[in-house]
Amino acid sequence: MNNTTDIRILLVDDHKIVRDGIRSLLIDHEHIHIVGEASNGKEAIAHIEKGLEPDVILMDINMPEMDGILCTKTLKELGYDCKVLALTMLKEDQHIRSMVESGASGYLLKDAGEDELVNAIENVAEGKPYFSDEATAALLRQFVIPKKPQHDPLKGMDLTEREIEVLKLITDEFTNQEIADKLFISVRTVDAHRRNLMEKIGAKNMAGLVRFAIEKGYV
Repeated sequence: MNNTTDIRILLVDDHKIVRDGIRSLLIDHEHIHIVGEASNGKEAIAHIEKGLEPDVILMDINMPEMDGILCTKTLKELGYDCKVLALTMLKEDQHIRSMVESGASGYLLKDAGEDELVNAIENVAEGKPYFSDEATAALLRQFVIPKKPQHDPLKGMDLTEREIEVLKLITDEFTNQEIADKLFISVRTVDAHRRNLMEKIGAKNMAGLVRFAIEKGYV
């Protein structure tokens, strides 16, 4: 997105410290303006009904009175055209699927960095979907029905036994540290195996690795 294009943000989160933190992250991005805040879904809808017209709503999920899933669904049912980007700590498959089914345009975890947050906001404001690697992997697990392999689908791809172990653990949502602990290797070695897997498989990111594993029947 051209940074001269202003983006109006409604920030919806029940923790003021989180809202303040997001403000501080975005303060140096002059094209992004937080025009309103709400501590739950009801307050967010009240802002919209009073005439606030944000381009993007940064929406937490777990909130009192009305959560982000119901708020997103209600806004869509009322016919409001504002785009919703989920910003949450929840990474379970059912939450991601529910937000997408309710009409969210993107899903981002709160541990994302500043650059990814800005990139997500800009993409969603342009009408493009934005999903973190974790969310993309979850959606693939939900909507792709794998076939049970009749033979080892990874044979012939020159993958080592260790790389196959790492790939299976990645699809099971283990972090690099958890994989390292489970296999008794260093995190740096896990990173090396991940890079080798991406190069051999032709994947650009973690979602690509998961997609490959699903297509080959490993999930």
